Amino acid sequence: QVQLVESGGGLVQAGGSLRLSCAASGRIFSSNPAGWFRQAPGKAREFVAAINWSGSNSAYADSAKGRFTISRDNAKNTVYLQMNSLKPEDTAVYYCAARYGADYDINDRAYPYWGQGTQVTVSS
Repeated sequence: QVQLVESGGGLVQAGGSLRLSCAASGRIFSSNPAGWFRQAPGKAREFVAAINWSGSNSAYADSAKGRFTISRDNAKNTVYLQMNSLKPEDTAVYYCAARYGADYDINDRAYPYWGQGTQVTVSS
């Protein structure tokens, strides 16, 4: 079992930055690929970014490319999402997820472990 706890969300003005953290406990997290997903009110959950177990490979949604950076510190059992140049359309609950295997996946159904989510609100 892997338990995930997100933090770092909040209210920020458009153009601002936030760094989300996902702290893992339980089973060894350093062997798990991880991803960030988000869900806005009335919309389906969508992929944001993902990273493999070592941090050597990552992927981003088109909406996140050039603005968001996913990273991990396996010594701290933590995955991060640095979000810059935030836009009002980035407003959503952001979820961290982890899966088995060596590589990431952009499909949320590939992730059995989820955090409780952290709210990100970007004002215009």
